[in-house]
Amino acid sequence: MNQEINKALDILQHGGLILYPTDTIWGIGCDATNATAIRRIYDLKKRDDAKSLIILLDEAKSIFRYVASPHPDIVGMVQGFDRPTTVIYDQAIGLPDNLVNADGSIAIRVTKDPFCKSLIKRLKHPLVSTSANTSGLASPKGFDDIEASIKQGVDYIVDHRREEQNETLPSRILRIGSDGKVAIIRD
Repeated sequence: MNQEINKALDILQHGGLILYPTDTIWGIGCDATNATAIRRIYDLKKRDDAKSLIILLDEAKSIFRYVASPHPDIVGMVQGFDRPTTVIYDQAIGLPDNLVNADGSIAIRVTKDPFCKSLIKRLKHPLVSTSANTSGLASPKGFDDIEASIKQGVDYIVDHRREEQNETLPSRILRIGSDGKVAIIRD
């Protein structure tokens, strides 16, 4: 796994795109602080840039680096999730404009996946995570279901967990306001 992290890290540090397994489904990723790489993801997916992307963090306390006013107990809340959960936060900070939603919000998932955690920790930036499919098509259930155009459009395909054919689901999506109020977007 360490060799794969090193290869993916090199691509990410040079503005490239990777195809990689996450704690949910296979994703297309880039350094979430690189606006040019983010633009490439929108182009590859043929996705309207009005639809913002998710970022992965390696630990809950990093939320404070990218959200202006999260709930004071957000770390405890996020650490209490029993399954992969993406949270939409108001008032994104420190991220490129083309990553942040038009309303100023950002979707963040704190990953528990060992590969993703290690990669993010070594990159020292959040990692974009969007499903490995053309916009409007179904998310792939496994590596073999990923469209050829997506595989050809990235700079590196991680050679880790390709053989898994688990029927994993996309993450649950919640919106948590600075007041701690929770709204379920997708369960």
